[in-house]
Amino acid sequence: MTVATDEELQAKVVDKLHWDDRVNAANVGVTVDDAKVTLRGTVPSYRAKTIAEQDTKEIEGIIEVINHLQVQYPDSIPVPIDDEIASNVANALTWDTDIDANKIDVSVIGGLLTLRGTVDAYWKKFQVEDIGYGLTGVIDIINELAVVPTKKPEDEEIARSIENALEHNTFVEAEDVNVVVENGRVTLTGFVPNWAAWRAAHNAATYTKGVIKVVDGLAIRYLEEQEFLTEE
Repeated sequence: MTVATDEELQAKVVDKLHWDDRVNAANVGVTVDDAKVTLRGTVPSYRAKTIAEQDTKEIEGIIEVINHLQVQYPDSIPVPIDDEIASNVANALTWDTDIDANKIDVSVIGGLLTLRGTVDAYWKKFQVEDIGYGLTGVIDIINELAVVPTKKPEDEEIARSIENALEHNTFVEAEDVNVVVENGRVTLTGFVPNWAAWRAAHNAATYTKGVIKVVDGLAIRYLEEQEFLTEE
């Protein structure tokens, strides 16, 4: 099997972004250097910015995505002022039964949403972020939420739980992923064959009780590349 060239990867990214109607990629530029993709230009919403990155990561052969896209809402869409955006986010938080909205502080400056406060599980930190993801007026999100678990399992128990989750995941070769836990902080190192496996490994850590942070040290090593190099 051959490894895709940067030009081939660029063409695939451009095709996929223009295919995905959620992105509106008319003003998106794509460059590729050693399988590392950089996205530049403008998109019409923060949701589109996030989806563009997700779409790019799904293309086989890409090992890194740098997202420099900027959000520029169309003139036809009325954009709320910062106080209204903050109020919309705060109100949306009250509808989520997993989140204690009273422990979260929301501020918006120039469309930049900042989240502060505490949640009791690591995955909830990103669930709060997802609430702001689709709201009009948000151009980017800074997530400074701290994780304060109600119960704190021992590090060894957390590590075993993550390793068990990896063992039962079809996307991940568990022996290729190293898990180190220190005071609830998880560090993942090793290799995974694609972005789906990378996400699966991160989810295994993110959804484990007692985790307060996940540090990413995983590298993408595509199976096609491994086989090609072996044949040479």
